[in-house]
Amino acid sequence: MYIPTKEELIKILDKPIFRKISQTADELGMECYIVGGYVRDIFLQRPSKDIDVVVVGKGIEMARAFSKKLGKGAHLAVYANFGTAQVKYRDEEIEFVGARRESYSHDSRNPIVEDGTLEDDQNRRDFTINALAICMNGERFGELVDPFDGVYDLEDRIIRTPLEPGITFSDDPLRMMRCVRFATQLNFYIDDETFDALCENKERIKIISRERINEELNKILLSRTPSKGFIELDRCGLLPLIFPQLAALQGVETKNNKSHKEMFYHTLEVLDNVAAKSDNLWLRWAALLHDIGKPRTKRWDPVQFWTFHNHNVVGEKMVPQIFKEFKMPLNEKMRYVAKLVGLHMRPIAIADDIVTDSAVRRLLFDAGDDIDDLMLLCEADITSKNEVRKQKFLDNFRIVRKKLKDIEEKDRIRNFQPPVDGEEIMRIFGLTPCALVGQLKSSVKDAILDGVIPNEHDAALEHILKKAAEKGLVPVNMP
Repeated sequence: MYIPTKEELIKILDKPIFRKISQTADELGMECYIVGGYVRDIFLQRPSKDIDVVVVGKGIEMARAFSKKLGKGAHLAVYANFGTAQVKYRDEEIEFVGARRESYSHDSRNPIVEDGTLEDDQNRRDFTINALAICMNGERFGELVDPFDGVYDLEDRIIRTPLEPGITFSDDPLRMMRCVRFATQLNFYIDDETFDALCENKERIKIISRERINEELNKILLSRTPSKGFIELDRCGLLPLIFPQLAALQGVETKNNKSHKEMFYHTLEVLDNVAAKSDNLWLRWAALLHDIGKPRTKRWDPVQFWTFHNHNVVGEKMVPQIFKEFKMPLNEKMRYVAKLVGLHMRPIAIADDIVTDSAVRRLLFDAGDDIDDLMLLCEADITSKNEVRKQKFLDNFRIVRKKLKDIEEKDRIRNFQPPVDGEEIMRIFGLTPCALVGQLKSSVKDAILDGVIPNEHDAALEHILKKAAEKGLVPVNMP
């Protein structure tokens, strides 16, 4: 890992934005430090735009003076209730806060805040790697303040709390989720004492809102290898408390010497497979939830052994409730995830048999613009250790993809709308809205998807006239 000297830190921070922070602090006679993630990411050589500044004194006062010094283009936002202020300038965001000490009551993660020293402020930080501070004052510019050996923890890739971890997590239980999240994002290890405190304090997570838990879950999902985070959540006992539906996938049941697949680790393998191909958060959610209906549909059958019939349908119905519990958007994003969960068995069923044009048309019709994401999910779902079987599926998926492309170019099925709509049917036959109109529309759709007629107006109209005649309907207003 890169460990810059003070001279190198001065060079890294020798930018107009930091020099102006330094000048402002000296003019006001205030101690001033960059802290937290920005400093950590200097050592990790990761890009970072959000700059946190701790002022031993009035953070808001310094933010006002700094914004004025920047002049035109600087946007100041003051949050007096929290004692913070933010300055946005070009593509930078600088957050100012006064150094403080915190104390907590047992039933809340909202601390009682008092003015404090830099030492107090570093003591209240969640992890040693986030407690690093670099002085901005002129005489000490670039000086690293690292009271908890956070640099060594960065070097050893360890997540550890500055103070006693049991108190740290009990005071603010959200830090337990952040602990797992940072370990996942950075691919770090959780210190043994810190991990033991996670286990001991896991019940405290119940006072944290679902929104805050979901924020951390999303960050875990968006990491390079999200499975690591869910394995750590399971190991410390947090997973059943925050996500019981996912925890229910765990375990293997055996009957008459027949065992089913371990569903939890299969799900995590699928999630990692998707993460390797796409950074779409909602596709990753679909991967995480694709088999969520299996525990509710698991049955023993003497002939078929373990079955999970319609687990995709049950899972699709579970998605809205899970989104609601986590306070996630109940909009097109939720519907997208539910659709992929509901459809994820369809390409596999096609790939396991002869690929017919009709089956591919119906898949394309049902998936619409999400067909490529669905195919990616389904390919990620092939985790068989039988390499011959796995290769067979992947080869068949290539055939399915080619047929999808060919049929879309020929029949224009994606986001298909019947070429003869309900209004035209009613006008031709002098009907008002009724079940018969819907039946005729469905007949056209099925005929096009089955390849009986082309996706064209005249062919569809001819088909409707034929079906209507079978029902004794006579057109009264032909075009």
